[in-house]
Amino acid sequence: MATPAVLREVVAQWGRIGYTGFGGPPAHIALLRELCVDRRGWLTAHEFEDAVATCNLLPGPASTQLAIFCAWRVAGPIGALVGGAAFILPGLAAILALAVVFLSSPPDWVRGAGAGAGAAVAAVAVHAGLGLVPDSWRRSPARWRWVAYAVLGGAAAATLGPWLVLVLIGCGAVEVTWQIAARGDGAGVHAWPIVAAAATGTGGVLALVWVAFKVGALAYGGGFVIIPLMQADAVDTYHWMTNTEFLNAVALGQVTPGPVTQTVAVVGYAAYGIAGGLLAALVGFAPSFSFVLLGARRFDELRQNATIRALLAGAGPAAVGAIIGAAVPLAFALDEVWQYAVLAAAAITLLVFRRGVVMTLLLAGAVGLVADMVGAPLP
Repeated sequence: MATPAVLREVVAQWGRIGYTGFGGPPAHIALLRELCVDRRGWLTAHEFEDAVATCNLLPGPASTQLAIFCAWRVAGPIGALVGGAAFILPGLAAILALAVVFLSSPPDWVRGAGAGAGAAVAAVAVHAGLGLVPDSWRRSPARWRWVAYAVLGGAAAATLGPWLVLVLIGCGAVEVTWQIAARGDGAGVHAWPIVAAAATGTGGVLALVWVAFKVGALAYGGGFVIIPLMQADAVDTYHWMTNTEFLNAVALGQVTPGPVTQTVAVVGYAAYGIAGGLLAALVGFAPSFSFVLLGARRFDELRQNATIRALLAGAGPAAVGAIIGAAVPLAFALDEVWQYAVLAAAAITLLVFRRGVVMTLLLAGAVGLVADMVGAPLP
C-alpha cells in the first residue's frame, strides 16, 4: 500500500505536469517520461514505451491513460486515482473558467477573440490528423486497406456526426475478420463489446451523461475524432450550443493544458452550468480510469492480443481519416468571410511554417480582436 508521503509526491508531480502540459499528448508523454524514467527511475525505458503502446490501443485520451497508469505503477490503485485527478484538474479548472467568460454573454472583444480562434480549429484538426499518418501508415498490414479505412473514416466524420463511431468500430471489425480469414482461423470475432448509438430525445441530464460517455469511451486514435460526435449532439440534436460556441469550446480545449477530451466539460457547462461541466468531465474521464484500474495488470497481454491489434489496424486508420474529415463540419460552422481568411492563414502557419497549435490559436484570436476593433461582423 502506498504511504502518505508517496501519495503526496504523486499529487505534486502529476499536478505539475497537469498545469504545465501545454501542447497535447506529445508534451504529456515527454513530461511523464522525464519524471518516471529519467529522474525517478520508477519505470524502465522499455516499460514506459510498452505502456505508451498499450495506451494507444485503448479508446479514450491516451496520454491521460498513460498518466493514470504511471501513477498506478508508482502508488497502486489509490495512486492512480489521485495521480489521474491531479493530472486532469488543472486543465479542467482552466477550461471551465474560460467557458464562463466565453459562453456567458461575453463583451464584443471576447466574442471577436473567440471567433478568430474558432476559425482556426478546422486547420488544427487537419494538422492533428496528418501528424498521425506516418506512424499509422507504417504499422498497417496492407496499404490499400489503410487507404480504404481512412477514406471511410473521413467521409463519416464529414457527414454522419454521431454515427461516426459505428464506422470506426465497423472498420475494426472488418480488419479482424480479414486477418482471421487470412490465417485460416475458424474462431469467432472477439471484438470489444462496445456498441455506439445516437441518443435521441430532447435532452436532459441523462443525455449529457450519454454524450460524455461516448466521448470518453469511444475516442479511437485521438481526441479530435470525437469532435464531429460532440458537435452533432451539442449543436444539432440538443441545441445546448451554437456552432460558434462549439468552435470556441474546441479552441479552449487546445489552448489549455490537458487532452482535447476536456472540451466535453465546456459542452456540459453550456447545458447545465458549472455542475454540468463537472458532471460531463467526470463521466468523460471515468472510462480512462476504469481501463487502467481494471486492466493494468494485463497490459502486456492486451498489447500482444492479435484480435485487438487487428481491431486497431482497422479502426486506427479510420480514426486518422475521421480527424482530418472533422475539418469539414468545423469549417462549415464558420459564419463570416473574414473567418475563412483566418482559417487559410492558420492552415499555412501550421502545415507550411510548422508553428505550434497554441501559438496559432492565440494569433488567430488576436486577429479576431482586430476584426472587432475595425467593425467586422461577428458571428
